[in-house]
Amino acid sequence: MSCAVWLSASAAHGATASADSAGPDVKIQINDKLVAFPEAQPYIDGQGQTLVPVRPVFEAMGYRMDWSMEGDGVEVALQDAKRKTIELKTGTNEVRVDGKKMTVPTGAQFRDGTVYVPLRVVSESFGYMVQWDNDNGIAIVCQDGKYHSPAWYKPVPAPEPAPSAKLLDAAKTMIGVPYVWGGTTPDGFDCSGFVNYVFDGLGVDLPRTSRSMYDTAGRTVTGLQPGDLVFFNIGRVTTHVGIYMGEGQFISATTSRGVRIDSIWSSYWGPKYIGAKRVL
Repeated sequence: MSCAVWLSASAAHGATASADSAGPDVKIQINDKLVAFPEAQPYIDGQGQTLVPVRPVFEAMGYRMDWSMEGDGVEVALQDAKRKTIELKTGTNEVRVDGKKMTVPTGAQFRDGTVYVPLRVVSESFGYMVQWDNDNGIAIVCQDGKYHSPAWYKPVPAPEPAPSAKLLDAAKTMIGVPYVWGGTTPDGFDCSGFVNYVFDGLGVDLPRTSRSMYDTAGRTVTGLQPGDLVFFNIGRVTTHVGIYMGEGQFISATTSRGVRIDSIWSSYWGPKYIGAKRVL
């Protein structure tokens, strides 16, 4: 029993855009094995047809293949084990199946010294379905009459880092920058200048002073998360701000040692902590 031909005219139209998006990375699979292309690679034309270098694919399928130069083109003849034949000539859209002429959307092509043939046209003329696996960019030929899953899966891209992770990575690169009153650059920071500089890298605009941040930025939170702003009273007013890193640690520009990491619950900072705001 042969595979059901699900790449119908409407499905083929849908596959065109998908195939075009696969670009030069399209792969060819015969049954459950990928075909290796040591030199010329398969490609997909403007009609959504997959064209393949003739020799690697059809030798993998066990076909007999003959070719000859005819004028300005190349004639290719393929024959399967049942002696069914397909003849194609580069530069034309005509195909002969067991001597019967038919017109196809895409004919054989001669590019850069390599003959390419339309995979689906040839395979279906021999009675095989060609599946298009959109997720992995693979054309799968069911030569054995069975459905086949992809023999290769496109690697899943690494997830994009969370904004808070990007923020903290940027903040940690500033460790050791000296404290400068009113400083807003890596030449020197005060506490709010440091926080502003790091958040600005994410496109987040904050008030200039720690007191204004505490009064107007974001929303008040009690359960701390990395990236939250943490505030401290030194004296009677809000005079210090830092960025919470997780596990009780925060990073800030201190007057004594510049940008550094401290424990929010240390004997020095713990009694001075007054709250946190979330802006991410």
